[in-house]
Amino acid sequence: MPRATQILRKSRKVVEDLNLLKVLQSEISHELSSNSFQDENNGSLGDFVLDWNSSRSQDVVLRRKHESGEEVAVSALLSQKTYDTEGIFPRKLLMKVCVKRPGLSSIFQFDCGVSEKGVRRSDFKIRSAYFLQSTTVPGSSIYRGPLFSSLEPQLQDALKEYLVARGIREDLTNFLLLTLHKKEQGQYLDWLQKLESFVAKDERLFSAAAG
Repeated sequence: MPRATQILRKSRKVVEDLNLLKVLQSEISHELSSNSFQDENNGSLGDFVLDWNSSRSQDVVLRRKHESGEEVAVSALLSQKTYDTEGIFPRKLLMKVCVKRPGLSSIFQFDCGVSEKGVRRSDFKIRSAYFLQSTTVPGSSIYRGPLFSSLEPQLQDALKEYLVARGIREDLTNFLLLTLHKKEQGQYLDWLQKLESFVAKDERLFSAAAG
């Protein structure tokens, strides 16, 4: 009787694994056929260079160095939330822009959000702006500056223009939206294929043992 129970349990496991395998294969086929962002070609780097884009990380990093010595670094990744949109990108971006001036130890950092505005259009909003000392890690009690939304609208607009003048324009935000959505889709497909191989191998081992 214990032998029969063991066989039933293993048989149930095989059925469950085969069901999972079918679902995985269906999802992989869907991702390959939909290919949502692969045919898109929107935006450009402008004067920035792509400094970091590892297939194992969620973010990208861009850098730009002006002839004056000023350096601008941009890091961006997809937000966790999904939004209903009339465009093609379901998620917004979280973007940090750091500006370093020659001869100064501090860095001016902007935390921004990037979202699609209609089809193949995008815009960014500054959420906070503060100074960092390049050689220190700020503690939670350090004053970082005023609440950005509490600033006078004229000052908010001027700070946004400050970033636009440093290359944070629509072409760049379009490029980031497309690049990061392509990246996430590729990583998801890779994860599905690894899981498919894992489940399929497990099922083959059981079949060999049963035979």
